[in-house]
Amino acid sequence: MNNYTSNGSQRNWPKVVLIVLVVFIFIVVGAGAWAHNTYMENLKPVSNSETSQSITIELGATPTEIANLLQNEGLIKSTWAFEWYVRNTGLRDKIQAGTYSLKPSLSTQEIVDTLTHGRVETDLVTILPGKRLDEVKDALINHGFEPQAVERALEADNYANHPALADKPDSASLEGYLYPESFHKTAETTPEQIIEASLDEMHKRLTDEIRSGITNQGLSVHQGIILASIIEQEVSDHNPEDRPKVAQVFLRRLDEGMALESNATTDYGAILDNKPPTSSYSSLYNTYQNPGLPPGPISNVTLSSLEAVVRPADTNYLFFVSGDDCLEAGGTCTNYFSHTNEEHQRNVQLYCRERCQQ
Repeated sequence: MNNYTSNGSQRNWPKVVLIVLVVFIFIVVGAGAWAHNTYMENLKPVSNSETSQSITIELGATPTEIANLLQNEGLIKSTWAFEWYVRNTGLRDKIQAGTYSLKPSLSTQEIVDTLTHGRVETDLVTILPGKRLDEVKDALINHGFEPQAVERALEADNYANHPALADKPDSASLEGYLYPESFHKTAETTPEQIIEASLDEMHKRLTDEIRSGITNQGLSVHQGIILASIIEQEVSDHNPEDRPKVAQVFLRRLDEGMALESNATTDYGAILDNKPPTSSYSSLYNTYQNPGLPPGPISNVTLSSLEAVVRPADTNYLFFVSGDDCLEAGGTCTNYFSHTNEEHQRNVQLYCRERCQQ
């Protein structure tokens, strides 16, 4: 009797396994279908509203930050669906900074398409922080201005009497002097008016206190803007609190006659000559090869970088290096400071194995 029961159980177990397997497959397929439907539903427009909203994507904003901004403004249903979409389509690093006109009636796919193709709002011109003059030129053309008109508008002689340029050498361009801000544009607006408005904003930041603070560091105002532009490029927007410490490093190196050794300046020299950015390119902007400050600013500046020059940190560092997290999408670019070359080389080995070899 016992043997018979055992044999029956053995004959039935494949059926049990099969039933369990089928149920499991149904659950998996069902869960997958539910997840897919939920995902697709969250990609749909929030509403059928055609009311436009101006949204500014800041330089260096991460997909998570962008998703939160869009959801807070009522433009997408789900932050996770947005992030999944840009990741799965390989677009997370293609989103461009700028000011955009978006509507709740747009799907997530349509919003991402707008952001990745740089279709910025046509009635609001944005000069972003940390941009070179050639990048400002491209932005103005992208906003609908004629290339030849933009070329003429960027000639420094047009604004010779502007107070923001009082300390600019006659031979210098507008590099470094166009303050990053958004400006309204109508059908009658000229690129010269945008440039004039940007210079007005720069003049507001170049207060008597800022100017005297720069000269107290032993620099001319123009040299202060050069140094501020280097700080702007060297320090990520994610940790602006490091700018005074970076300013302290560069000011100390200038005082001691040491080379600045800034990759950002050397990259700029290569870009000026239409070469790929590289820290080994030989030019007047190579601050590994040439002592002191480079010949001019390497980008526009923000108030925080100007203030860093005026009020450097009360530290005594000689070196700093940005870690490999700068290579990551949305990386924070952590800076590691040191007093000696031995400490610096140790930081390079620990935190900058990839980036420092580029």
